[in-house]
Amino acid sequence: MISLPNAVTIIEVGPRDGLQNEKQQVATADKLAYIRALQQAGIQEMELTSFVSPKWVPQMADAAEILDQVERKDRQFVLAPNSRGIENARTAGANHIAVFVGVSNTFNQKNINKSTAEAVDQLREPIKQLLQEGVFVRACISTAFYCPYEGKQDLNDVVALCREFVELGVQELSVADTIGKASPLESYTVFSTLKNAFPDTLLTAHFHDTEHMALANIFAALQAGIDRFDSSAGGLGGCPFAPGATGNVATEQVVNMLHRMNIQTGIDETLLKKAVETIQPHVSIR
Repeated sequence: MISLPNAVTIIEVGPRDGLQNEKQQVATADKLAYIRALQQAGIQEMELTSFVSPKWVPQMADAAEILDQVERKDRQFVLAPNSRGIENARTAGANHIAVFVGVSNTFNQKNINKSTAEAVDQLREPIKQLLQEGVFVRACISTAFYCPYEGKQDLNDVVALCREFVELGVQELSVADTIGKASPLESYTVFSTLKNAFPDTLLTAHFHDTEHMALANIFAALQAGIDRFDSSAGGLGGCPFAPGATGNVATEQVVNMLHRMNIQTGIDETLLKKAVETIQPHVSIR
């Protein structure tokens, strides 16, 4: 008999991961309305924005303003790629911070001009400082399945990178199928391995729907014991440094599937649909 959790936590990434690649600038007021609508739908954990260089990701130039004006409920994350971003996020009042490193060396070189090892090394001291300050730290593990430049990644490398962050003391790992090429069997294998290796760390699965297998991958991850999933309302998203990566799996599809399996999320599907309608006029994906 299949064993599935009774409840699942959805981490909404639409305001950050969903909007970061939009070419048309979305007004701060429209982002805030989107965030409020998502919160009203019952979403408790969310990626709000990212403290990155406006030169590279202009959509996130209003990060400090977003953080200042949003109502913070439960864990409201901001992404910060390096010590400068972390410092800016803390100055703006962030107390839930996500960092990221790809398993793939080539992906990291093209993204942040560092190898995987160098990327981890530059985050060691900032993470230690954040943890000493009582900040919740989430480590996002990119290209955990496939890389657009290197292809399939070695599971041993995925585990090794995750272990680096677990040993640093991060509270959560968000493990991503960045370009949406994973299969359900690969999803089950990766997440059951990580669940066994790191039983005391929050594990979150992050799927893109490039090959329309995201829901199947989520079902496989559920069977592996995962009960936390990143998703993006409206299926918005993509990675500017990962050619071929399309949108994240749509929150409304994930919630609908879970509810039909009698797995609770605490999210109102009608209000979630209204949240999607709130952002639709301001983005390129309809």
